[in-house]
Amino acid sequence: MIKFLDLEKINALHQNALKVAAERVINSGWYLMGKELNAFEEKLCTLTKAKHSIGVANGLDALRLVLRAYIEMGFMQAGDEVIVPANTYIASVLAITDNYLVPVLVEPSPDTFNLDLDLIERHITEKTKAILLVHLYGRVCWSEQLVALKDKYKLKIIEDNAQAIGAQWQGVATGNLGDAAGFSFYPGKNLGALGDGGAVTTNDDNLASLVRSIGNYGSKVKYQNEFKGLNSRLDEIQAAFLGVKIDYINQENNRRKEIANLYQRNILNPLVQLPIIPNDQREHVWHLYVIKTKHRERLQAYLTENGIQTLIHYPIPPHKQLAYKEYNHLSFPLTEAIHEEVLSLPISPVLTDAEVELVIEVMNNFGV
Repeated sequence: MIKFLDLEKINALHQNALKVAAERVINSGWYLMGKELNAFEEKLCTLTKAKHSIGVANGLDALRLVLRAYIEMGFMQAGDEVIVPANTYIASVLAITDNYLVPVLVEPSPDTFNLDLDLIERHITEKTKAILLVHLYGRVCWSEQLVALKDKYKLKIIEDNAQAIGAQWQGVATGNLGDAAGFSFYPGKNLGALGDGGAVTTNDDNLASLVRSIGNYGSKVKYQNEFKGLNSRLDEIQAAFLGVKIDYINQENNRRKEIANLYQRNILNPLVQLPIIPNDQREHVWHLYVIKTKHRERLQAYLTENGIQTLIHYPIPPHKQLAYKEYNHLSFPLTEAIHEEVLSLPISPVLTDAEVELVIEVMNNFGV
């Protein structure tokens, strides 16, 4: 079986260094908010060129904390609106509603599946305070048009960078394009921990200070609590593991690009729509290689029969989830079509050329 993502093999690449890192943390006797966290945060700042990096417990908390910090700064208040793509993973929306803000769902572009930047302005109202954009599947969502809207309406732009670490837009890294960004280090991400983890990056000194203190029970000084905070901290063991793996993120992203190029050039089945590859490969780090087909269930079953594991990202859009039954009546035709037709093929830095060739062969032999 060709696994969709073989985490055992991925982490085996770094096995010795990870064991050394674990032993170093165990022997230190210090397991939270210590040297390992500081070292990893510095590495993340170096990668993104952002001024501040704050390790947090997970990717959802990263976004929650950014929005909460803006509320504490007086830039937002309960009931304000945040524009967000309708076809994102539910975490992007949860971060908004958890802060008593209102998600304004907007359809994606049919070409990129990222937020359709041409549709944003018509959804801006006097209550709109931010755009929470998602670099979906590892593809950068950015343009000068977006910057112009930010300036015109005095908005904040928050990047959901859970899937695009290492990507760039015109030489600027994701995580350093907007006012703040949230990262996820869930094990299956391009930079994955061996557990959960996340981070916030920003160039705003005040925002960074607030995110760090709110995520530490609302405290800057022990036992002195300025805010009704959260417990959301990246622990030393995961920071140490991430500190090892971040040194290889560009190398591993490049392998993902190689695989995507092989798929793109060689999968020729007319029953399948392939993603559009941008001219500048730095704009996409291929967290996922997502195809689209009207024969998804049949194709997925066929691939499984031939020893190829695939996944669906994502089968149900946020506005159709029971958790958001107040939005179940809304209609987003493109979003709904995407969620009904997408299928993710195996892509990872440990996928061999022979495995890639087999995926291509099986894909080309599929018929209905």
